[in-house]
Amino acid sequence: MIMSRVCEKCGRGTKSSQSRSHSNIASKRTQQINLQNVTIDGKKTRICAACIKSANKK
Repeated sequence: MIMSRVCEKCGRGTKSSQSRSHSNIASKRTQQINLQNVTIDGKKTRICAACIKSANKK
């Protein structure tokens, strides 16, 4: 089973962006979200750190 880099709660995934060199040349790269393995109500889920922070506030 292949685990995708997508939050199971909000659905956010990887974003594409550009890294810039000193001479301002752009090369494509991907930004990964901060996924964590968390047990919620006895079920293991992979959710992002932003969802964990917002769940702790409520």
